Amino acid sequence: MEAKPSYKMSSPAASFRPTLMGRDFAVSCGHPLAAMAAANVLQRGGNAIDAGVTAAMALAVLQPDIVSFAGVAPTLIYSAADRRVTSLAGLGYWPEGTDIARLRAEGGDAIPEGLLRTVIPAAPATHIEALRRFGTIGFEQAATPAAQLARDGFAMYRLLAESLKGDAASYARWPASASIFLPAGAPPREGDLFRQEDLGRTIYAMIAAAKAAKTRSEGLDAAEDYFYRGPVAQAIHDYHAANGGFMTLKDLAGFDVPVEASLSARFGRYEVHVNDAWCQGMTLLQTLVMLDQEHLDSLEHNSTQYLHTIVEALNLSFADREAYLGDPRFVKVPVKGMLSQDYARKQRLRIDPRQAFGKMPNPGWPAGSEGLSHEHLDLDASASTPPVGQRPAPDTIYCAVIDRDGNVYSATLSDNTHDTPIIPGTGLAISSRGSQSRLDPRHPSAVAPLKRPRLTPAPALVTLDGNPFMALGTPGGDVQMQAMLQVFLNVVLHKMPLQQAIEAGRVWSMNFPNSFAPHAYSPGRLCIEGSIRPEVANGLQSLGHHTEAWAQFPAAGGGICAVLRDPRTGLLHAGADPRRECYALAW
Repeated sequence: MEAKPSYKMSSPAASFRPTLMGRDFAVSCGHPLAAMAAANVLQRGGNAIDAGVTAAMALAVLQPDIVSFAGVAPTLIYSAADRRVTSLAGLGYWPEGTDIARLRAEGGDAIPEGLLRTVIPAAPATHIEALRRFGTIGFEQAATPAAQLARDGFAMYRLLAESLKGDAASYARWPASASIFLPAGAPPREGDLFRQEDLGRTIYAMIAAAKAAKTRSEGLDAAEDYFYRGPVAQAIHDYHAANGGFMTLKDLAGFDVPVEASLSARFGRYEVHVNDAWCQGMTLLQTLVMLDQEHLDSLEHNSTQYLHTIVEALNLSFADREAYLGDPRFVKVPVKGMLSQDYARKQRLRIDPRQAFGKMPNPGWPAGSEGLSHEHLDLDASASTPPVGQRPAPDTIYCAVIDRDGNVYSATLSDNTHDTPIIPGTGLAISSRGSQSRLDPRHPSAVAPLKRPRLTPAPALVTLDGNPFMALGTPGGDVQMQAMLQVFLNVVLHKMPLQQAIEAGRVWSMNFPNSFAPHAYSPGRLCIEGSIRPEVANGLQSLGHHTEAWAQFPAAGGGICAVLRDPRTGLLHAGADPRRECYALAW
């Protein structure tokens, strides 16, 4: 009996762009030049990890407002050789000398902007570790596209130009930042050639260190040493010492990227993998376990009841995120209980098909949560609803690659450059992800020396019967898991072609404290893209959701990039979200 197609055929009008398909590779990421850099590596014989790392470093140059070369890079890798998903914990921790009293004195209830919110930069070490364990090329080949784009420049595009213009006052606070992002005293305009020459020199210096080594392995070590124990680390140390920061040479020299097993949960025959509970990927897993596939199958796609069910399940998962998620080295996270079928059934019974929660529901009590407290969730007292129309956090970019052998790379790169200073002479803004920590000592993401903040960037990687199936991710802060969930369901439940699944209308909840300082909370708010039918939006309003209409373009609801392997044909598919500058290639 012939296998059924893995998705339904559709007319060309079903999506703005086609789903790209190839035999040898598929790439999707947040900028076309990074996608081309990845494709060049693959066509020269590199594998998906080589290409993914190359694209990831290029993306940090191409979208420097919301991605830092010295930022975060949570990464998932499927190795065809051992048929296993590995997590690289691309997130740094607070320096050993972090002064929490000073953070409170300068920030009040939230982590202050500037130098004090920086944590150890994890991205360079993560990329090098990915090459070391799973790649085939050296640092020079992987980093040269990024170095060229920084030194020689690229065309300023609309999204970046608008972002730099909107944050011009922030960049003006620090001379080194202003010199890059406000050349001649003003932000670059769309179509201008934009250079980051100091960053180019830093990357080329790392390349030179690698080239001086005798072997590929020694070259990777040399590049890492140049950053974490050599001139870059010294520049970071000196700037912090001169400006009252916390970071030292010792902090940087002691950093290693944890290599971990992924967390995963099943949805039918699919197994969805995310990083550990130091990031919000658990929220996606919890929601999938909670959603009953048979019940969702009976509901029309993007109907009122379909979206209501998904949103309320997400609201329950976000309540648990606030209650439990944090660095597992410092806090007890009841992962097993949170992902259990028994707990999912109990949580599912809390969803009322006739009435929205209207505010963040109380977190549940999964097995393993005994002795934990929810005292930090006094949201009525701390609610600070943002104005209607305030855009969700735009930060982060994503990259996915799959090759013909079945290797898969999935990574979400991030860190703002407008809320912390560039280290003079380096072109680097050091990871400001401390903004996602809390100053309430009762919170699971409370600041502590050597502790990681709870991270929003969270890639996903999906297997089907143990074989690689899909990798997906998106920018968007707290929107990330919500957009990824809807696209995943569009593919596996509604059998949409990948590009159509990405372009379909989305909704997202703001019914929980925002992950970014000052952690605004919008009770019951549900944002709805204009492509959702008006009668559906009205239906959601009638159920008690405080709906807010959003245009699909420009994007607020994420910018999904995804690749997949069709289990019937073996062809590799790529799709990229037209809501942003995302781009896909396949061959």
